[in-house]
Amino acid sequence: MRVLVTGGAGFLGSHLCERLLAEGDEVLCLDNFFTGSMRNVAHLLHNPRFELVQHDIALPLRVEADEIYNLACPASPVHYQRDPVRTMKTSVLGALHVIELAMQSGAKVLQASTSEVYGDPQVHPQHEAYWGHVNPVGVRACYDEGKRCAETLLMDCRRQHGIDVKIARIFNTYGPRMHPEDGRVVSNFIVQALAGEPLTVYGDGTQTRSFCYVDDLVDALVRLMASPPDFCGPVNLGNPVEYTMLELAGQVVALCGSASPVVFRPLPGDDPARRRPDISLARAMLGWEPRMGLEEGLERTIGYFRGVERLAPGTQFASDDTACSPYACPTEVRP
Repeated sequence: MRVLVTGGAGFLGSHLCERLLAEGDEVLCLDNFFTGSMRNVAHLLHNPRFELVQHDIALPLRVEADEIYNLACPASPVHYQRDPVRTMKTSVLGALHVIELAMQSGAKVLQASTSEVYGDPQVHPQHEAYWGHVNPVGVRACYDEGKRCAETLLMDCRRQHGIDVKIARIFNTYGPRMHPEDGRVVSNFIVQALAGEPLTVYGDGTQTRSFCYVDDLVDALVRLMASPPDFCGPVNLGNPVEYTMLELAGQVVALCGSASPVVFRPLPGDDPARRRPDISLARAMLGWEPRMGLEEGLERTIGYFRGVERLAPGTQFASDDTACSPYACPTEVRP
């Protein structure tokens, strides 16, 4: 297969590129490096089946592919709230451009959606039939509603044009190559604990999340792409084991061998109180469930962060204005 991975130099995308190369596919990795990092894919550049293209998915795209994994979008509040209009464009225009490419090439499309489509849920755990509880004008709406719109576009094009689409609703995922300054709770806690700084807990720390190790999540994505054409999802992908923020903080401090205390800050706007996936559909249709326990996954992630310098987003190129002309071919970055 020739596989296009948009957002392929990001945390999740780089692990997916590795997996696809290991399975013998040709991989075209596309990223505008708004949050992705050259560092994440540098070790792949000398693989003859790997190509890296710098391009913004919000602009038209002309490439050949048999399968498309659309992972392109800032995924942490710190990043997607930095330029909310750009975030919305990435989700909506990006989905449109991927659809156009699929219609031209006959490619299958997997859309990386998110648990954020459920908003601050009134149903627990969250199942795919739940329509969500989202503030359409809140500070998180650029991401939440952008992803909801992308799901709508994919499903309408499946019904109208017969495109083979898959929709993955991804819950909190962690592991090596997370950006140390992306504002996500796992990376925040680890970076703070290793530095001996207080761990920042928002609210009273009783809000919950479920944490899936990146290798497990990538396995789910590959299984979903390989699923029969009559199964498109949406399907929840995540770990159904639920932890409070204080429980997570305690584990991180212990595993880091840190004495960091916890400090409390006000809860951000529209922050979900509880988040846990019902993965019954993934178990039934994909034969999948997470295998990595939180302690082992955190140990691997902490090991990664012990050897990582802090990097600012967009430092891989002289300019972070990485959008290519819609009338020019994307710039390829080769070994």
